[in-house]
Amino acid sequence: MPRKATNGSLHNAKAKKSDEFYTLYEDIEREVNHYKHLLHNKTIYCNCDNPEDSQFIQYFLNNFRKFGLKRVIGTCYNPQSYDIFNSTNAKGKYIDVNERNLDEILVDRTQFIKSLNGDGDFNSEECQTLLAQCDIVITNPPFSLFRKFLKLLVRFNKQFLVIGNINALTYHEVFHLIKNNEAWMGVNMGRGISGFRVPESYELFGTETHIDVEGNRIVSTNNCLWLTNLSTPLRQEFIPLNKVYYGNEEAYPKYDNYEAINVNKTQDIPQDYEGIVGVPITFLHKYNPQQFEIIQFRKGNDGRDLMINGKSPYFRILIRNKHPRSQKLCATTCDGVLPLFIS
Repeated sequence: MPRKATNGSLHNAKAKKSDEFYTLYEDIEREVNHYKHLLHNKTIYCNCDNPEDSQFIQYFLNNFRKFGLKRVIGTCYNPQSYDIFNSTNAKGKYIDVNERNLDEILVDRTQFIKSLNGDGDFNSEECQTLLAQCDIVITNPPFSLFRKFLKLLVRFNKQFLVIGNINALTYHEVFHLIKNNEAWMGVNMGRGISGFRVPESYELFGTETHIDVEGNRIVSTNNCLWLTNLSTPLRQEFIPLNKVYYGNEEAYPKYDNYEAINVNKTQDIPQDYEGIVGVPITFLHKYNPQQFEIIQFRKGNDGRDLMINGKSPYFRILIRNKHPRSQKLCATTCDGVLPLFIS
């Protein structure tokens, strides 16, 4: 049975429209393309996706044989509806695709969409049974339930590729996984994610909204990311470091409550500093654990947010360069683009 707290949260999120953001096909394609070599003979579970119109499911149907998939499962939540006179116990929807039924589903999938016994809550026993059968979860979970969703995937020890708000990086549960190299950012984030389809009831405001040729209402939030534990090319790349600390100390103020220097942009991390450096959370998009060590998140020695002259910069991550260039070497050779590091 679904947990009442989860259902209540889903109802609240739906009322606020905070979770009614549907990923665009082109954004799914742009990200998943980097992992296609990891999908051969895998069962993919899209457990927050309406089988009727999910672009995740459509993408995997279109590429089922190209990727050599074994199976694609899709389930979606269908909330109970109440009025003064009665209540309706709505059923979640379900589709199960394999090589035997793929061709028929590509022609007309409606006859293969079934009703679940329950409402399709991803945390229900019914959906957890399906989760246990899959290899990789790829979906857009409800943003308001991101922590609970991720906790479920970790408990089942599943590989995943999910989309969420960039503020998810500030959640203790997410940062803990990143610090322990159990999860990391995907390839695309921010403006690398073009937008989301929203319901007709959603008010379009701001400059980055439009209605596409099919009449879909599109909102570009520019504040989302992909989170994954699948191998990504970015984790193999070293960040080129062209700045130096010694001789430019005034550009790197120290925190009031932690022995570390502050850096406002990843590109400004000094190559010659052996101590701890505070960087913005966007650093995690380029984080390579071979190059840097993550020390901790956000807090100083006094348990309060990191501060400079009594003011706190937006969330900082404390890191240490594993391969700093020596001060002496930098003094004689730092005149442009430098080698990554000298061991």
